[in-house]
Amino acid sequence: MPALAANPEISPETYRFIAERVYAHSRIRLGDDKQALVSGRLGKRLRELNLESFEEYCALLDSARGQVEMTQLTDLISTNHTNFFREVQHLDFLRDNILPALAPTLVRNRQPFRIWSAASSSGEEAYTMCIVLAEYALKHGAFQWQVEATDISTRILAKAKAGVYAADHVRVPEPELLPRYFQKGSGESESFYRVKDSLRAQVKFHHVNLLQAQYPVAANQHVIFCRNVMIYFDTETQQELVSKLIRQLAPGGHLIVGHSESLLGVKHPLKPLKPGIYQKV
Repeated sequence: MPALAANPEISPETYRFIAERVYAHSRIRLGDDKQALVSGRLGKRLRELNLESFEEYCALLDSARGQVEMTQLTDLISTNHTNFFREVQHLDFLRDNILPALAPTLVRNRQPFRIWSAASSSGEEAYTMCIVLAEYALKHGAFQWQVEATDISTRILAKAKAGVYAADHVRVPEPELLPRYFQKGSGESESFYRVKDSLRAQVKFHHVNLLQAQYPVAANQHVIFCRNVMIYFDTETQQELVSKLIRQLAPGGHLIVGHSESLLGVKHPLKPLKPGIYQKV
């Protein structure tokens, strides 16, 4: 078979076919401005599959192997940009408002504090949650807590579970947090940090499409972080997702979305508290 061209062309019709399949699977809407991005990211995948064209790739998506390949396709086109202690105002609200209000009652009733990173990407948000909760326990008395983390990308979940990050990517607000919760690599790994086992053990990772019928996540979550996800969805999908997340919240629980997002145009019973922070009443 002839070698695949380094930069195969994708026709508008073929791109629309792929975009429609991505939307049906993940509800991620790929506009016309994303054609070059999709072409670039899928080029390597075509070479791995020894395919000569995007048309052959579309035929694969239409075959019996198509559903399995959709997982690979979603992994490739998903944007996974995050970092530790991102949008810190939300974390401050968690520490200074939500935890003081809930923790005493939960401790008294021997119940865990439940928090869900609904689009955890490579794990930084979930591990940041763990650090905030562990620090609160150190300063205010021990209490039980559960962190669950989900993402649609199996590739990025594998990275999250490993908990290994380049040293220049691990930025924490207080220097003592670094040795307390991270282990520095040595030898060939000296430019990396790994989240300590004790912290990684606190997170349950699940592969989840947020639009699927049921979630493998505990009900009655006290806080759900679903940040920088809805910007990829149309209003109809945003409505569906918010309704599903509200059902997963405990009474009085909080839904936190990204600073660049809002629930304008979405019908919901939540009470807005601060930018990106809503409470179930």
